[in-house]
Amino acid sequence: MFGLGLATKIYIAVESVDMRKGFDGLYGLVRDRLGEDPMSGHLFLFTNRGRSRLKALGARPRNSPRCA
Repeated sequence: MFGLGLATKIYIAVESVDMRKGFDGLYGLVRDRLGEDPMSGHLFLFTNRGRSRLKALGARPRNSPRCA
């Protein structure tokens, strides 16, 4: 389980995504199509064509403290 900070934005992709894509492929979609930094600490959500599956991509922001 993870928590989202108050400054965390949640982006939902409007177009469907091939769910065979791994995290590297989703990272590329965020960077190239959405023009966002995948390492920004925001949450990016992707669905398949039938909207029956969901994949999430999120990362701890750069220079943020680690929890012990």
